[in-house]
Amino acid sequence: MTSVLSAGDLLAGSGLVHDVEVPAQLVDGGGVVRIRALTLAVLAAISKAARDDTGLVPVLTIKEAVVEPPLSFDQIRQLRVGLVRFLLDEINAISGLDGGADAEAAARSTLGASHLLLAKHFGWTPAQVGELTPGQVAVYLAGVRQLVEYDRATS
Repeated sequence: MTSVLSAGDLLAGSGLVHDVEVPAQLVDGGGVVRIRALTLAVLAAISKAARDDTGLVPVLTIKEAVVEPPLSFDQIRQLRVGLVRFLLDEINAISGLDGGADAEAAARSTLGASHLLLAKHFGWTPAQVGELTPGQVAVYLAGVRQLVEYDRATS
């Protein structure tokens, strides 16, 4: 029979640090960084801090998750985009946020594609797009279509 987990059991994983091998093509010679999983409190703080500037999300995520080597905000901003993407993918996987095949299927769905289009076009965060009502989504999508048609006509 499976035992019921305690609160301590559930919280135990939040303090773990994971060694992640960074490929040589991203960092000369490759090497290891130490990363910890994001907690709900950290995600909430990142979301709140980046509310007006979504470009802060990757910087804050790396700042909070990369334990070793410690990186300053300026150092994180100077990282190559490929390395940033790699680190974010690893942080998301360790934190249980990678989504896997379910996330890819959702992104390909009509609703997922609509949300991605609105986020890209207007620079909105997923949370901002998620707060839209279906009617608002339809209105904004119609507006994007009109803008695309106008751009084609004037080009």
